[in-house]
Amino acid sequence: MGYGNPCSLAIDPIEKKPLFHFLPGRKIFSMAMAGCNFSCLNCQNWEISQSSPEDFKKYDLTPEEVLKLAEKQHVDCVAFTYTEPIVFYEYVFDVAKKAHDRGFKTVLITNGYINEQPLLELCPYLDAANVDLKCIRDDVYCRLTGGHLQPVMNTLKILKAQGVWLEITNLLVSGISDCSDMIYEMCDWLVKNGFEDTPLHFSRFFPAYKLRNLKPTPERLLLQAKKMAEAAGIKYVYLGNDPNLNGENTFCPKCKHLLVERSGYAIKQNVVQDGLCNLCGESIPGVW
Repeated sequence: MGYGNPCSLAIDPIEKKPLFHFLPGRKIFSMAMAGCNFSCLNCQNWEISQSSPEDFKKYDLTPEEVLKLAEKQHVDCVAFTYTEPIVFYEYVFDVAKKAHDRGFKTVLITNGYINEQPLLELCPYLDAANVDLKCIRDDVYCRLTGGHLQPVMNTLKILKAQGVWLEITNLLVSGISDCSDMIYEMCDWLVKNGFEDTPLHFSRFFPAYKLRNLKPTPERLLLQAKKMAEAAGIKYVYLGNDPNLNGENTFCPKCKHLLVERSGYAIKQNVVQDGLCNLCGESIPGVW
């Protein structure tokens, strides 16, 4: 009942995923199927992530038909997103493989909870991924998601080693995953494991699903998290889900020159030239 049965299709800006160092300003064909291998207490898409494909009969699309739909919209990127793509792995694999054969770019937005071998088999057909790293402590992972931390850490390492462009999102859930100690531990682990050039997106939590009793993440904590990450050595740190913080612009880590200016999901300017800062020539990792 799952294969070929997406529950949601949309054309999004790629910045919405979020991906900030991968083809800025590009539109992407986004698709999802119902289901997830986590049961996150804070899920914003719980209506579809905590449902079964049998509950949705909106579309019936072969991988080839998915690509034809994208082409009709003049879009050459496909994202597997909104729910957890790993639960419809066979469909993702077939769409991604056909997409690469046709010159499309493919993007995986994932919680990273996948075994090594199927991930390695999928990587040749992936161009970019954003992994939601919930926190750095296994007990908190279990509390928030019902899953464990180690498989996600393994996924991060595999994606990087396989040359898939990677960005990481960390949602700061009020009173659960927003403490300074955990933020420090996470950033320290990322730097020690070679992710200092990997964009890190701190995202503001708002009450949702089974955590409606909590308050939104205080803005001061997001600003503090950004400072901590930068002090730890992470070069590209962003603040999402709060436009008041003006935390989504890209600066050169060497000369501090403004490279990519964003307003919401719109690109106001992008002066990265051939992957380099146009002022000092510093290499800016990404797919530009």
